[in-house]
Amino acid sequence: MTGRIAFQGEPGAYSHQACRQARPGFEALPCRTFEDAIEAVRRKEADLAMLPVENSTYGRVADIHSLLPESGLHIIDEAFVRVHINLLAVPGTPLRDVKRAMSHTVLLGQCREFLREHGLETVIGADTAGSAQQVAQIGDPALAALASELAGEIYGLDVLARHIEDKSNNTTRFLIMSRDADLTRRGDAGMMTSIMFRVRNIPAALYKAMGGFATNGVNMTKLESYMVGGSFTATQFYADIEGHPDDHNVQLALDELRYFTTSLNLLGVYPADRQRR
Repeated sequence: MTGRIAFQGEPGAYSHQACRQARPGFEALPCRTFEDAIEAVRRKEADLAMLPVENSTYGRVADIHSLLPESGLHIIDEAFVRVHINLLAVPGTPLRDVKRAMSHTVLLGQCREFLREHGLETVIGADTAGSAQQVAQIGDPALAALASELAGEIYGLDVLARHIEDKSNNTTRFLIMSRDADLTRRGDAGMMTSIMFRVRNIPAALYKAMGGFATNGVNMTKLESYMVGGSFTATQFYADIEGHPDDHNVQLALDELRYFTTSLNLLGVYPADRQRR
């Protein structure tokens, strides 16, 4: 299968790595913002969008969930990508010559032990792949980048140290978005359903709305709340549940949820990634 898949960031970003891993036959299209990646799909400049939603170390990606319900797109897959961080430098540079390491502030915070051990000064860059690009352009052996091996490959940098992240299980979950929903598929590792809803303004509405999932044996793997329009009284919830809307127990749980909500938006039905287990 071929096509184009849009992602936010420069070539070599971890979102680019996710595109290669999950859709190896697709051409990856770099975009400046998440909104641009979504718009590329809406305008049919790309077939899919790869959007990061949460990281096992740093939690949810800001702003993503607020974009999903207004995007007009549907979640058709999820992808779990191990974030391996590498020290990249201009070709021929020995590790002892590196004095400074540049990257996004989040990645710098994930490699504190390595940076401290080697006495490297940190330099904050706009993003990971962009830092690798800058290191290649500057050409100073004393300046290295923290980024993916893919970034090193794209910008012609040597990998001086591999997998230097402090936590060995650092993983980012991505959602793959499409213009068209597909409710016909069934995954070998089970199915996931993502929804967005607002509860009615009655006492214990959320508690009552969640009761249907418990009584019908539907496992909810994620529930997060978001303010709506800056109001402290209007709250929107994002949830991931295991199962397919055609499953009888999921049908019953969603029917009960509808009774206690003012809006319910089905964001996607998709096979669970095997790494979820």
